[in-house]
Amino acid sequence: MADPRISHIELDEATIVWRNADIEQERRIAIFDLIEENTFRPVRAATAGYEGPYRLRLSVDDGRLALAISADDGSPLETIVLGLGRFRRPIRDYFAICDSYYQAIRRATAQEIETIDMARRGVHNEAAELLLERLEGKIETDFATARRLFTLICVLHIRG
Repeated sequence: MADPRISHIELDEATIVWRNADIEQERRIAIFDLIEENTFRPVRAATAGYEGPYRLRLSVDDGRLALAISADDGSPLETIVLGLGRFRRPIRDYFAICDSYYQAIRRATAQEIETIDMARRGVHNEAAELLLERLEGKIETDFATARRLFTLICVLHIRG
């Protein structure tokens, strides 16, 4: 029976140089939400007859995102590599707006926080659309899954 979803996700801890409590909370939430509900169907693996669930390991090496996809038993299926050049600006914008959001939570009014949060969601949504575009023909997924994956891609880019 087909089960096109991610059952386990791992981030390459060697890629993550530094993170604070806010970022760690974002990472935990993104992973929890992703595992609870996602749509993830690698086209080549499905064509070869494997329909999930999948284990996913994300890493960044030399400016490229590697999505190492395995069967639920851990046997490797494929690795999809995406250039991250088109993601540089959305990642930078997302970090900047998140920093403003975390500062606002500590000092700003509810209306100011809401305004910043709306901007943060807008940047996040645009990045998720870009990720969906880059995965087209490689992995079939939905918008919510792409948003959570973008959060984890950002975590891999933290440099301290």
